[in-house]
Amino acid sequence: MSSSPTFPSGEKDKTAYTYVDAISPSDDDDTSFNALLVEDQAHEIQLRTMSWQKVAWLLAGDQVCLAIMAQTWSLSVLGWVPGIITMVLAGGFFWITSITMHKYIMRHPQIKDICDFGYHVFGKSRIAYEFSGFMLLANNILLIGFHVLTAAKVFNTLSDHSLCTVVFSVIATLMGVILSIPRTLRHVSFMSIGSSICMGIAILLFLVFAGIEPAPLYGYNGDYPTDGPVATYAFPLPGTTWVDCMNAVLNITFLWVPQILFPTFIAEMEKPEDFPKSLAVLAALSAILFIVPPAIGFRYLGQYSTAPAFGSLGITSYKKASFAFVIVPTLVIGVIYANVSAKYVYSRILGKSRHAHSNTVLGWGVWLGVMAAIWFLSFIFSEVIPSMGDFLSLLGSAFDSFFGFIYFAVAYWHLYRGKFFNGAGRSIMTIIHIIVMAAGLFMLGPGLYAAVEAIIADYAGAVRPAFSCANLSI
Repeated sequence: MSSSPTFPSGEKDKTAYTYVDAISPSDDDDTSFNALLVEDQAHEIQLRTMSWQKVAWLLAGDQVCLAIMAQTWSLSVLGWVPGIITMVLAGGFFWITSITMHKYIMRHPQIKDICDFGYHVFGKSRIAYEFSGFMLLANNILLIGFHVLTAAKVFNTLSDHSLCTVVFSVIATLMGVILSIPRTLRHVSFMSIGSSICMGIAILLFLVFAGIEPAPLYGYNGDYPTDGPVATYAFPLPGTTWVDCMNAVLNITFLWVPQILFPTFIAEMEKPEDFPKSLAVLAALSAILFIVPPAIGFRYLGQYSTAPAFGSLGITSYKKASFAFVIVPTLVIGVIYANVSAKYVYSRILGKSRHAHSNTVLGWGVWLGVMAAIWFLSFIFSEVIPSMGDFLSLLGSAFDSFFGFIYFAVAYWHLYRGKFFNGAGRSIMTIIHIIVMAAGLFMLGPGLYAAVEAIIADYAGAVRPAFSCANLSI
């Protein structure tokens, strides 16, 4: 029997790998962050290079998004009191669950994505790993598809529907593939700077235009002034259904659930212990942008609020001027989700092969192939699903209930098992995480029901056919 090959001290075989290597989750409990950093620095393509400032920009690039402009509609459904309370509670849950996630990852440095996180919190379950992988890809690919459709809406609006909408979607898809070529999130973080600035300009212009125009154009209940003068209210208007309220709550909640990306972000930090600094920047930014602009929008649009709120502006030039800047965050956010999704698939294909972290033809070929496939599937879904918004609500109820709540309640259980009520502070956090688990289960039950009911209502009326050239201008 021939002896096993030997390597110089500290050197590993960078070429040979097995199928098991490729498909196995990260499972070395003895690994430290320092060891992972040293290993990464030996690679030609280094991933663990981001400072907490770059991660803060990356987080802002993901969260300073068009969904902010849908919160005005949520307030128009719920009214001031339930709407603001829901926003504050969602923000509080976001901060607490994100910190819990970070603490768990600091104890398990080998976690490199949300799939590894699910694998570990559920007792190193292979089923949990595969299920998390399915949810990651399904959620992200459909979310990218939503952004392809949004980009087509922007192009339609700005050009007065000068081309078939499918052509605009193809253009957006090709732009997305090109922007997604960089393999490291550090490069994507630079795009996030421009994305955040452009979305900030769009929001600012909207607020100015909503304040100076004489009246909104229309709402879901009719053109102005058929639904009466613009008014705001403390609680839902008479006739508002439970499904409407639930969808408005989900719309707010999902804006505060980006944690599906966080383990991948942390895995590419030079100092993962600094992640709470990035998180603090995002929390402060989100507390302002997720509440103040929607509140001002609701003040001026009232019951005529649409999602996104740009659609309610009564003067076409105002609508175009503000909505134009949305194209940048729309594409960049798609790039962020594509990068995280592609890294999962890429690691499943190449595993520990040297091609996974080197500038080889095979490595780049697989990366570009995976990225093109993700954007192509997203394009297909954007064209064949009539109401992407409601389908995203469905997926959010089914998947974000895990990624934003249940996973982190289970992680808390692992972190503090046997010490749940050691002192007042720990007792309070334990109760909060019980509520987090209950909220996740509620989203998975009644939340999922409300999303399904919204889809059924969509299909009861006229639906957009697949690959339609219809005008999607807001």
